[in-house]
Amino acid sequence: MAQLTPTDTTCVSTIRTLAADIVAKANSGHPGAPMGLAPVAHVLFTRFFNANPSNSKWFNRDRFVLSNGHACALQYILLHLLGYKLSIDDLKAFRQLDSLTPGHPEANHTDGIEVTTGPLGQGFANGVGLAMAQAHLGALFNRDNFNLINNYTYVFTGDGCLMEGVSSEAASLAGHLQLGNLIVIYDDNHITIDGNTAVAFTEDVSQRFLSYGWQVLRVEDGDSDLDGIYNAIAAARSEKSKPTLIRLRTTIGYGSKVQGTHGVHGSPLKADDIQSLKTKFNFPPDQTFYVPGETYAAYRAAARRGAELEAAWTTLLAKYGEAYPKEHAELTRRIAGKLPEGWEQSLPVYQPSDAAQASRKFSEIVLTTITPRLPELMGGSADLTGSNLTKAKGTVDFQPPSTGLGDYTGTYIRYGVREHGMGAIANGLVAYGGIIPFVGTFLNFVSYAAGAVRLSALSKHQVIWVATHDSIGLGEDGPTHQPVETAAHLRAIPNLDFWRPADGNETSASYLVAIQSKETPSILSLSRQNLPNLEGSSIERAVRGGYVLYEVDGEDLTIVSSGSEVPIALEAASKLKQEGFKVRIVSLPCWSVFDKQDKEYRLSVLRSGAPILSLEALSTVGWQKYSHEASVECQYGLPAWGASGPYQKVYEKFGITGANIATVGKKVIAFYQGQKVVSPLVKAL
Repeated sequence: MAQLTPTDTTCVSTIRTLAADIVAKANSGHPGAPMGLAPVAHVLFTRFFNANPSNSKWFNRDRFVLSNGHACALQYILLHLLGYKLSIDDLKAFRQLDSLTPGHPEANHTDGIEVTTGPLGQGFANGVGLAMAQAHLGALFNRDNFNLINNYTYVFTGDGCLMEGVSSEAASLAGHLQLGNLIVIYDDNHITIDGNTAVAFTEDVSQRFLSYGWQVLRVEDGDSDLDGIYNAIAAARSEKSKPTLIRLRTTIGYGSKVQGTHGVHGSPLKADDIQSLKTKFNFPPDQTFYVPGETYAAYRAAARRGAELEAAWTTLLAKYGEAYPKEHAELTRRIAGKLPEGWEQSLPVYQPSDAAQASRKFSEIVLTTITPRLPELMGGSADLTGSNLTKAKGTVDFQPPSTGLGDYTGTYIRYGVREHGMGAIANGLVAYGGIIPFVGTFLNFVSYAAGAVRLSALSKHQVIWVATHDSIGLGEDGPTHQPVETAAHLRAIPNLDFWRPADGNETSASYLVAIQSKETPSILSLSRQNLPNLEGSSIERAVRGGYVLYEVDGEDLTIVSSGSEVPIALEAASKLKQEGFKVRIVSLPCWSVFDKQDKEYRLSVLRSGAPILSLEALSTVGWQKYSHEASVECQYGLPAWGASGPYQKVYEKFGITGANIATVGKKVIAFYQGQKVVSPLVKAL
C-alpha cells in the first residue's frame, strides 16, 4: 500500500477505541465487529473509496454497504471522521431516541448511508443490486473518453449474512452476471451470537463462492496486515469479469480482554477493559471519544480527494453534454429522478365493450406501452416470465455480453427461482438511482421475500412487485399456491401500497400511482382468470384508491370489494335489484391510497345510512375498517385455506358467487333494518 506510517496505526486504534466508547455510553450495541474490522475499514476508506462527504449524493461515488448492520458503530465512526453530517455528539447519542445513529443503519435517515441493513444478508443482496445498476447505466451512457459511471460497490459481510439464504441467492446471480465491480469483504471471525461458528457453520465458504463464479482472495491476518489488506483490495479491483470475495481472517473485539469470544459480539466492554484497551493502543485511558488530530487529518485528506474527484467528474459530464447532448439530457434527467413529460398518456384506457382479460394480461399491456416512454424501468421475474407476463416486447435481457444472451444495456433481468434475492437486489437497484425496478412472481411467493419487501417500505425504496395468481382464482394449483393470508400481511406494512385492480383501467391506475410514488413500494396483486372491463371504472377515479363504481340513492346496502370479486359484487347487486333492493358497489383497489384521501371524499364513498358488506376471496382480516362489524357476515371471504380445482368450482365451494352474495346481502339488510347505521369510517379517534 501507499507507505505505511504510524498515522495508519493511530487511525485504526481510533476506530477501535471509539467503537468501545460508543457502545459503552449507549450501554447497548455490538463493539466486537467494528473493532475487528477497523484495519480493513481504514485501508478501504483512506486508500480506495471514492466519495465526497460534502455531497453524499454524487452520482459516481463508490457505494458502501454494511451488510452486518449490527456493526454500525463502525460505519458511523467512518462517516464522522470523513466529514459527513455526523458530529461527535451524534456518536455519543448512539441508539438513543431520534438520533442520527440508530441501532442499525437506515437509508434516508443518516447522511452517507446507502441502504438499510440489519436483517442479515439483506445488505449483501443490496450490494449486488447496486453493482448491477452501475453495470447497466455504465453500459448505457459511457462512451470513449467519457467513462462517467464506473464506481465500485464494496460490501462488508459476516458469517451470519453468509448463512442467510438471501445472500446465497444474490451471490449466485452475481457470479452469473460477472459483476467485476462488486467487492465483498468477509469478516471471517468465526463468531456468532451462539458462540463459535463450529457449532453450525462449517462449510468451505471459499469453495462455495468459487463455484458461484467469484474470485476469492484471502488475508490471513486481518488484525494488523494493512499491506495484505491493501493488496487484496487492489487485486479485487483489477478483476473485471468476476465479483470478488476477500476472506479476511479477523479477531472479533481485537485488543479487548474478551477478544475472540462471543461475549464481545453484542455486549458493551466493561470499564476496566476499555481503559486497558486504550492503554494498549497508547491512548489516554481516562478520555472518552478521543480522536487524535492526525486521525482527523488523514480522513479529511481522503475527503478532499473525493471532492476533487467529483469536481473532475462534473467537468467531464459537461463535456459529455457537448459531445452527446441527447444522452446527457437523458442521464441528467434520470439522476434528478424526474419522469419523462407525458409518459402517463401512453397508459391504456378501456371501455366496457373491450374484451375481458386477466389483470396480469392488462399489466403486460401496460408494461409494453409505457416501457418505450420510461427507459428507467428495469425489471424481471423469478423464473415466471410466461406466467407473470413481465417482459415487454422488444426488451433486451440484462446479461454479460460474453454469454450471447443479452448485454448490460438490457433492461430485463432473469432472476431465476430466487424471490428473496430478487426483492433485496431490487432495493439496491433503486438505491443506486436512475432506475425504477419492478419484479415478478406469484403473490403467494412474495412471502418468500417478505424481509426485502419490509425493508423497501422502511427505506422508502420505490420497488414495484408484479404479483400474479393472486387468489383462489388460480384454481388447480390449490392451497399451496393460493395466497389466502398474504394480502393481510402486506396491507399491514407501513408505507407499502398494495393494489388489487378489478379491470384494465384500475390496472393502469395502479401503475400510474406506483410509478409516481417515489418513496413508496407497491405490490400489484393480479389475477390469473379473465376479468371484464367495468362500467364506471376509470383511471382518474381508481387513482384515489377507492371509489363508487355503481351508485344508487337511498341504498339498502353497499358492497365494497377489490380485484376479481368486484364483478361478483356487481352480479349480486343486479340480483338484489330484481328483488327490489338498492345496492351500491364500491371498488377499493388500494386501502393505503384511499386512506390518504380527504375525509369528506372517503365518507362519500363509504357513507352512513346503510350497512356495508365487504367481499374478497382472501382472508377478511382488515376489512373491518371499511365495513360493519355487528354481524360476522359483514366481511365475506375465506375462513381458511383454499382448494384445488377449476377456479369456478372453487369459488362456488366458498360461496363467492353472485347468487350467494345476494343471499348474504339480504341477511345483512335484515339485520340492520330499522337501525341507524353510521359509516365504519366514523371513529372516536
